[in-house]
Amino acid sequence: MEKEDTRDYKEPCPQCLEVNWGITDECKFYCKSCHTVIEKTKDVDAEDVFSMNSKAQSLNRGLKRKKQDETGWEWYICEGFQFILQKQAEALQSMGVDAQIKDDVMCNLWRRYLQKHKIAYVRRRRRESQTGSENASSCSEPDSELEAFSFEDSAAETDEGCSVFNAGIPSSGGDVSGAESVAGSVTSVRSGSVDGSLYVKDKQSLKMSMQMTLAFCYLSLLWLRESITLTDLLRLVFQGHIPYVKSEQYIPEELKIYGPDIHIFKVQSFPEYSVMKEKIYELAAFLDLPRFPPITENCYLHPNVLCMKYLMEANLPDDLHIWTSRVAETVGLDDVTLLTFDPLNKKKKVIPYEVQAVALIIVALKLLFVLDDSTEWTLARCACRRNKKNKGKTWFDFKEWYKTMKTAIDQSQKELTEEYARYSWKSDKTLYYSKHFKSLLTKRKNTAKNLQQQFSKLAGSTPGTEKQSPSSFVFNWEDEDLGSTRFHGHVLQGITQQDGKVPRKEYWLCSLKKCKSNAGLKASSDGIRWEYCACFHCYCQKIL
Repeated sequence: MEKEDTRDYKEPCPQCLEVNWGITDECKFYCKSCHTVIEKTKDVDAEDVFSMNSKAQSLNRGLKRKKQDETGWEWYICEGFQFILQKQAEALQSMGVDAQIKDDVMCNLWRRYLQKHKIAYVRRRRRESQTGSENASSCSEPDSELEAFSFEDSAAETDEGCSVFNAGIPSSGGDVSGAESVAGSVTSVRSGSVDGSLYVKDKQSLKMSMQMTLAFCYLSLLWLRESITLTDLLRLVFQGHIPYVKSEQYIPEELKIYGPDIHIFKVQSFPEYSVMKEKIYELAAFLDLPRFPPITENCYLHPNVLCMKYLMEANLPDDLHIWTSRVAETVGLDDVTLLTFDPLNKKKKVIPYEVQAVALIIVALKLLFVLDDSTEWTLARCACRRNKKNKGKTWFDFKEWYKTMKTAIDQSQKELTEEYARYSWKSDKTLYYSKHFKSLLTKRKNTAKNLQQQFSKLAGSTPGTEKQSPSSFVFNWEDEDLGSTRFHGHVLQGITQQDGKVPRKEYWLCSLKKCKSNAGLKASSDGIRWEYCACFHCYCQKIL
């Protein structure tokens, strides 16, 4: 090609007087002998100019399309939470939870929530009533009557099998994400979502939040009577088995998050047990949920079953389960009516099943060992002397159990503190409050990432270990590598009499003040008499 372009030019080089021309990248002629560049340029045909212009136009059109794609889809906050709920349900399914939790239970709860808030599944959506010309009184009137909640009826109403989690959020009045008139009035250049700015300012009750997603998860688990308590759920969240922290990574790339959206989906702390319990009850009452399935003796949440689980967790003797069952029967905690969650009963909040089970174990230990910092050590010395002399069944040694558990708990607490200190709350994505700072934040994030990698190489730190598989137990006493003593097979002989009664006649549960009141006596068939003191300063119990 170069020879064809230079063969018609016969002028000699002004420097060396030779005819040996070449063409540079800028289409200028130069002498191959002395490398002198002259002003003459390559002749360009009109067809070549047209092709170059067409390429430039196509490139410009491509850049414009890319810029339009950067804006992302038009979406609402409730759609973002819907994706997170879907991922949480799938995570629970992967742990062995019933497959109904996603498409049958949680889907219907979410559908009910959208209907109660007039976001979808109503004749007139809440956003339309807000932007309309009607006054506040007309907007507050219900557009469609809400029938009594039922999972069977809700599933039968939609032939799609409740496909809310598999598609966009439908409504009886049209597509929420397609309401152009509403979108045009509320869309803000400072928010990735359509209603992000309004959502932050909205004062409505029970707004969706990341804590509310866990409330949906627990209500679904409780309805199915699964073997995951609220404590287990929060622990699985901390361990990263259930999507919660860095929730924006579970939202599709097409849904751009910036501005007020960051405050809505960003998580900087783990929820507390008491806070979650209140939110769960408020959500259940708001949805007008019916009485949940009964907690029978075969259910995991029954005190007898939970006590057995926590006795294994605490490395306590199996014989103690008899006493926890007797205590539960005495105080009536094994009653199905008391164990079943009923949101319509305002006097009955969310039942802390795991707290009740642990309380039963503590009361049983108090019955047997008194736990007054004297009796338990005396019994431990007797058990130690007996175990050294005899080779039969091993008596339970409270002192050895205390040492074993203290070592395990201290080690676990240390690991937990270190893990929490290393916990990264920052998102892997670049979240920005304004597009003006996007490039600056991206540059800072890349710089910080490179520095972190370099310091890791200098420190010789190994990459993080793989995430452990989820488990219902914190301690695994079956592991021989721990080198700890297992107390599950130890017996309570020497502590209880052969007739199953405790050798001590009476003791006080509280040492703050001795009660002289005789009010509130309640006798039971198993020889335990409970005394509820009228002075409210102590709680005493006597064994007949």
